[in-house]
Amino acid sequence: MQDGDAGRGARERLQTDAWDLRWHRGDRGGRHAVRGQDGGTDRAAESAVCRVERVAGENCARVGRTDEMKNSATTSIFNPRFHGDWENRNLYSLATWINGLAFRDFQFSETGKPVIKIAELKNGISDQTNFTQQTFDAGYHITNGDMLFAWSGSPDTSIDVFWYRGQDGWLNQHIFKIEPNAECDRVFFYILLKYLKPLFIEIARNKQTTGLGHVTVKDLQAITVGLPPLPIQHRIADILGVLDDKIECNRRINQTLEAMARALYKHSFVDEESRELSEEWEDSTVGDLCEFAYGKGLKETNRTEGQYPVYGSAGIIGTHNEYLVKAPGIVIGRKGTIGKVNRARLPFFPIDTTYYIVPKAPEYSFDFLYLLLGRLELDKRNNDSAVPGLNRNDAYKLPVLKPPKVVLEKFNALVAPLFLQIDANENENQTLTRTRDYLLPKLLSGEVDVKAA
Repeated sequence: MQDGDAGRGARERLQTDAWDLRWHRGDRGGRHAVRGQDGGTDRAAESAVCRVERVAGENCARVGRTDEMKNSATTSIFNPRFHGDWENRNLYSLATWINGLAFRDFQFSETGKPVIKIAELKNGISDQTNFTQQTFDAGYHITNGDMLFAWSGSPDTSIDVFWYRGQDGWLNQHIFKIEPNAECDRVFFYILLKYLKPLFIEIARNKQTTGLGHVTVKDLQAITVGLPPLPIQHRIADILGVLDDKIECNRRINQTLEAMARALYKHSFVDEESRELSEEWEDSTVGDLCEFAYGKGLKETNRTEGQYPVYGSAGIIGTHNEYLVKAPGIVIGRKGTIGKVNRARLPFFPIDTTYYIVPKAPEYSFDFLYLLLGRLELDKRNNDSAVPGLNRNDAYKLPVLKPPKVVLEKFNALVAPLFLQIDANENENQTLTRTRDYLLPKLLSGEVDVKAA
């Protein structure tokens, strides 16, 4: 099978994404340059990562003591430590914070600019994204590279600071667009908010109602932080920014790899003019290919933090020291956020608001089923009860065209390396994130000498 123009285009985007990645301040007149085609900047990034690891010492260099990292990352939630010589400043006064708009349904349209909600910050533009052709105040307009702070939502999974990576759009409510003032390095301010994330989560938990929590302007005005001189801010931004840069590069590569996989699936099984035709193709249903097995109840109070992700209907909601299902796997939202298709690369624990997928034959690989289920718009198949839900018997009846075994095996061989690379990049990002989170409190508290770093 050939992957066609769509697959070739995706490969070209992969090459572009891998090398044409600007550092967070590169297109705003900052110090960081655009990556070159020769890959020199990528090698420099790897060298910088090694230099950063040396700062943390041998324990951090190989991420060999995960428990120590976790403990260091959660420094005194209500009293985060800062270097004693730094000036005490009010957090809110260090930046301009613009809250998004409360959009109404009549403002949405089929085309136009995307309306960026917390879902888009976490998952990118999707078929669930709303668009609008209307024009609003320029303050609500967001572009690639803007700093955004999600201040409302589930405390553990939504409250966070993000670099916006996407097309021009309009900012939805419950998100601040942040522009630090001249006293602050932009990357340092982002790092500062990451450092304060445990505090933000705790504030949101204390106000939590119906699963949602908030960090308000009043809360931000009550937070005092340590602000170092600009040269120190630049140095900290250089040390930790290179880790975030590599994480972002891997994330964008993974987006393109998955786009390639979807293009291969479409070429192989959807486009009639390109798929391999034979009499063995059969009219079938989802229920003939896989089982939607029920997840298991696991309250937050009964979880023990561990190495295995816990999946709710919207995705990962925590960790546990035991798993229910071996990897790889697929988790489908059953109640709440219905029909969301999640791919699990590690052994996992799906809770009782989810289904997990069990293939009915070896040739129905998780890669194949993940791509197939992602095209079925399961999120639109609500059972119309008071609580949104996906009935698995309804899902089982959905018609699909079952390919011959030989075609499936050929497709699986083509697509498997793409998902293996995605998993490798995710594993690297996990290591880089642990390294960053280990270093962050040490640099801001003064435990690590920034000048020596």
